[in-house]
Amino acid sequence: MREVAHAALGRAPYGPVLDLQRRLHALRGAGRIPDLLLSLEHEPTITLGRLASPDHILADPALLARLGVEVYRVERGGGVTYHGPGQLVMYPILDLRDHGRDLRRYVSCLEEVMIRTAARFGVEAHRRPGFPGVWQGMRKLGSVGVHVRGWITMHGLALNVDLDPDLFSLIVPCGLHGVEATSLAELAARPIPLEEVRAAALDEFSRVFEVRLSPLDRGVLERWTG
Repeated sequence: MREVAHAALGRAPYGPVLDLQRRLHALRGAGRIPDLLLSLEHEPTITLGRLASPDHILADPALLARLGVEVYRVERGGGVTYHGPGQLVMYPILDLRDHGRDLRRYVSCLEEVMIRTAARFGVEAHRRPGFPGVWQGMRKLGSVGVHVRGWITMHGLALNVDLDPDLFSLIVPCGLHGVEATSLAELAARPIPLEEVRAAALDEFSRVFEVRLSPLDRGVLERWTG
């Protein structure tokens, strides 16, 4: 069984983590570090993927500033999405040459991690053909947006655990008008601690990708990228 190093980053602003991902992606591509997985929450952020239109941000800059929401255009696929506290984000930095060389399968595996995680909290989630991510009915529970270059992955998944779905009203999620966001806590009708969901998601990641996760000290991560 292959080993993947896991670093839990807690709650972090988007910009420094984006820079970290890019550094790790380059190091993994050069064969200088092993496969790894970052798990975290972000401070309020809107990101625009390669297919995003600026018109899909519905809030004006003044409102975003008052709400403390930062905006980034990034290299992942897809449209506009929101990240914030109460959402579990997982960024795998993997060499897909060791994981099947199949991008569609990789995206499906990320979706499967979220579907299985949701099931552990009594929530039935599903795929929606043609629309990456996971859904409960017509409401979006989790997003997938990836970037792969030289078979090395970055970006990943975002599962809504216990956040305010109304914040998605700031955007047109993934360019789909009329789409509503939901969360595990809303669907389960009870508070759900993010740390419980993180533990479940890490377990399901290990199962779906058939890997063993090993804790990575933050000091090691900093030495790699320093």
